[in-house]
Amino acid sequence: MNLDPRLLVVAIADDAIGALCEGLDGLGWRTLTARSHAAALAAVQDFPLEGVIIDASHPDAAGLARDVRETAKPRRLVVVTVNGTSDDNSSSEADLTLGDLPHPAQLALRIEQLARAAVAEEEFELRKATLAQHGTSLETDTTDDSPLRILVAGGADPRFLALSNALTAAGAEVVAAPTPYTAFDYLHEAAFDGAVLWGAPDPAPALSIASGMKRNTRLYHIPLTLYLRDTGELDLAELFNRGFADVAAPQTSEPELASRVIALARGHRRLTAIRRALESARGSSLMDGTTGLFTRELFAAHLARLGQAAQRRRRPLSVCVLKVASDDDLSRVRAGGWLDRAMPQIGAMVSRLVRVEDTAARLAPEVFALALPATSGAAARLTAERIGAVVGCTAFDGGPDRSPFVVQFDIGAAEVNDGESPAVVLERAFADLVATKSGA
Repeated sequence: MNLDPRLLVVAIADDAIGALCEGLDGLGWRTLTARSHAAALAAVQDFPLEGVIIDASHPDAAGLARDVRETAKPRRLVVVTVNGTSDDNSSSEADLTLGDLPHPAQLALRIEQLARAAVAEEEFELRKATLAQHGTSLETDTTDDSPLRILVAGGADPRFLALSNALTAAGAEVVAAPTPYTAFDYLHEAAFDGAVLWGAPDPAPALSIASGMKRNTRLYHIPLTLYLRDTGELDLAELFNRGFADVAAPQTSEPELASRVIALARGHRRLTAIRRALESARGSSLMDGTTGLFTRELFAAHLARLGQAAQRRRRPLSVCVLKVASDDDLSRVRAGGWLDRAMPQIGAMVSRLVRVEDTAARLAPEVFALALPATSGAAARLTAERIGAVVGCTAFDGGPDRSPFVVQFDIGAAEVNDGESPAVVLERAFADLVATKSGA
């Protein structure tokens, strides 16, 4: 079990930030505290950290965000400042600025989102290089300068109107929806980069909108912010677990909340653009013609590049293989050609069920592989099992007068060791598949 710290906290004393550290530790985000600028840079060099939290009241805060980023390169490091304002010098280099100490669950969720975005950015550059090496260019324009589009849902209230004005002043296009019904009408009619739900006087309508969005695959990733008038009766940790990206306490000022909503929306738009760019290569002649996934040869080349980058960035990297399991019913549909007809749909499902930063490939007619950056071997297996479970719940056409059939996968996973070749790690993943199948 890896016991390295995941987050560095830079603060002069623990009296203000100690409770936040304890909460993050309890959520699995192990923290390490540094008191000085020099100690912070040494920690970034010594540990494979995912993020840095800087107390804006620290005397060295102004240059810390920039310096820790430079020290961590080529790894993209998430930087968050707390107890600060958007006008602080330390905030200009930060990914996120919070005026007060946040709830640990809130900060853990935001750092997880920002860390994932950082890994996606790294993958975008690596995949662009791999495809260029094979004579294919990847769409590079992932910028969109149009105004961010934010939905604000809830009844008229002075504070909620003030937030809408603050968002507009920040350059966003704000669409107001007074009821859940109109909110969903707008969400289905146009694309949004973020949404703010007003939790007063009754938070039930906001929770209803959030639940509906999280059940919709098109709306699932839109970052949701809940603006509360009273937190007395609500469990903040539960709200974050229900899918809210941010929850603003009653004392949060409208300008601060607007800046947080804008940051979420920008991140969402950037990730969406990267996904679109990465998917633009699916029609390339380099890809598997049936599924649009990486071919065996292209996957091996990219995996080698991923392994080198993971070593330089001190991030884990894992590989999974998913092989269609055989049984008597599947032998029948295979002989009739119905399994071959289902493979494009299965391949499309695999590609949609992985994260934007993951690489999915078709190694053989009935074998898929995944390369998962910044992922341990145990977490990679869980990802493959989740994909297998979704595919296993889908019925495919078995032919005239035949009942539909389902597909199950045998699964193997392996975490890449330093300097390990693509061939060796794939061999270990297949060996794990065989061992797991034998032990079943």
